[in-house]
Amino acid sequence: MSAPILRGLHDLRAATLPWRLAGETIGVVPTMGALHDGHLSLVAAAKAVCTRVIVTIFVNPRQFGSPEDLARYPRTEEADAAKLARFGIDAIYVPDGDQMYPEGFATTVSVSGLTEVMDGIHRPGHFEGVATVVAKLFAQTAATDAFFGEKDFQQLQVVRRMARDLDIPITVHGCPTIREEDGLAMSSRNLLLSGRARSLASALPEQMQIVARAAAAGEGFSDAQAAAIRVLDQVGFTSVDYLEMRANDDLALLEAPTRPARLFAAAWLAGVRLIDNIAVEG
Repeated sequence: MSAPILRGLHDLRAATLPWRLAGETIGVVPTMGALHDGHLSLVAAAKAVCTRVIVTIFVNPRQFGSPEDLARYPRTEEADAAKLARFGIDAIYVPDGDQMYPEGFATTVSVSGLTEVMDGIHRPGHFEGVATVVAKLFAQTAATDAFFGEKDFQQLQVVRRMARDLDIPITVHGCPTIREEDGLAMSSRNLLLSGRARSLASALPEQMQIVARAAAAGEGFSDAQAAAIRVLDQVGFTSVDYLEMRANDDLALLEAPTRPARLFAAAWLAGVRLIDNIAVEG
């Protein structure tokens, strides 16, 4: 059964009020639409934990670096609603820009430290946009639980820190990355790749696995990192923003997995920026 699509905050709050009064748990899955199996795995996780589930679809202009990138982002609301029908969720919240950022909107939520590395450097303002919209969605939905994919691990840690620092009464769940058969992490941006570029994209997770195994074996990280970047260049990636090993908790840069660590990468292929991360065994 298809869930109702709610576009106004008044309608959303009217729907959630009886749930809150009954003490039911409310799970929220924030998305920007163009749903794939990675998103749907978050919906399944929410359904397994919560009495009620809301999926939000909002292409947030404040987390894009350019108007062109915002305009290119896939918008597939009808198809998204069809994919969600089988889960029996309780609402799809699809606010427009004026609903989220009305005239005179003047507040920004920022998280220091975690946002000053990796995507925080290469996408200035991105995490302020993420933290602001997620804080609003947490408040609007009155959710008790939120579900995010580990593919955007830096984002996950930023959201966790934001919720903790602002005393938002919500549990933020991180869910495993869902991958294509060739290992590429599922992403809405994959839809922007041409057929040939898509066939080359699996080189990124392949090289990341090689580097992660080298780091776990105690081999020199810098050498493995440089070798992987050379291979990606030879395959056809135009640039690598970063390929770094960092600590899980505070994203501190590491040369060896002396504490729980992940390998993070962001690279450009045919004009599309792909990001990924994988655990590194200590």
